Amino acid sequence: MERIAFGKPVFSTEEIQEVSRILESGWVGMGPRVREFETAFAHYIGSPHALAVASGTAALHLALKAAGIGPGDEVITTAMTFAATVNAIIMSGATPVLVDCEPVYRNLDLNQAERAITKKTKAIMPVHFAGAPLDTARLTKIGTTHNIKIIHDCAHAIESEWNGKKVGAAADISCFSFHATKNLTTVEGGMICTSDAEVAGKIALMRNHGMSKDAWKRFSDAQYFHYNIEMLGYKANMTDVQAGLGLLQLKKIEERHLVRKKHWQHYQKALANLPVELPAAVEPNSRHAFHLFTIQTPVGQRDAWIKRLQEMEVGCGVHYRAIPQFSYYQSQFGWKPERFPVANSYGERTLSLPLTPYMTEEQIRHVAACVKKICGDLT
Repeated sequence: MERIAFGKPVFSTEEIQEVSRILESGWVGMGPRVREFETAFAHYIGSPHALAVASGTAALHLALKAAGIGPGDEVITTAMTFAATVNAIIMSGATPVLVDCEPVYRNLDLNQAERAITKKTKAIMPVHFAGAPLDTARLTKIGTTHNIKIIHDCAHAIESEWNGKKVGAAADISCFSFHATKNLTTVEGGMICTSDAEVAGKIALMRNHGMSKDAWKRFSDAQYFHYNIEMLGYKANMTDVQAGLGLLQLKKIEERHLVRKKHWQHYQKALANLPVELPAAVEPNSRHAFHLFTIQTPVGQRDAWIKRLQEMEVGCGVHYRAIPQFSYYQSQFGWKPERFPVANSYGERTLSLPLTPYMTEEQIRHVAACVKKICGDLT
């Protein structure tokens, strides 16, 4: 069997043809396709406003800036996440305050998060890890009680729901990633959803240098319009090429979600009773996005597992090493891994198996067989 890549995006002929049409149109920057994608995505999430940006990291950064968060402010987030979550807080000028994750779904421990709130706290930035949604009703209550913003990192959670509502529609601001490995990909790209029209207006300006009129509006009509720089902005807009991919990927997301779910369930059944820890069952009142299938290897064996899987031509990932395990954050904030025991233990043992809608049932069975073989050899 040929090598099984981890998170490999596969684009259909339809998507390749759409990109070709956009390239041939003569307009590849932020234009009509971006507007179409924003409208379609807002409808899917159930949010009044959606703004397409250059990446998930850009989405987090702009969300914080649009919420008025900056120097002197604190933002609480989880120790079990990708660096982008913490980096966006730092880039905004605010101070990240780390909280450990809970041991079942590895999401932000809400009890600890609420205890960490101070007079300086301006926001909580939870991550719906691997696609397992947090209790958005409780998060909203915490935000209302303490008068702080809830800014969701939904990089793993496009399809995720809590009590029948998309998690992306249950926060002050929600941020999505369309990186190559995500459930919906535009190769690189992101989206910000919000119900706040003022926040949406700020993001619309900030993502493109603070200009009052984007290039499409200035150049697409017969008459040229001068623009104004209304605020400090960034170069963080999405292009029509990316949006064209996004529109077609969005049309297929529910169909592909069902395939992900089927593969996820096959892994759960095939790997049961092995000396590895599997993901927790989906909560009854939630909808899982099935973005990642993570296992916990025996203590001290994770790197040996990676080596063996690579030898077997099976790609894998590590999602994630805990944030306090990285030297930069240790030196800048004095974070010690042992202060976050759940995230630290998880970060030393976690391993993600391939899980994409493009994998065949035969490939899923092959990966499961490889895991069983490694268990027999190493445990």
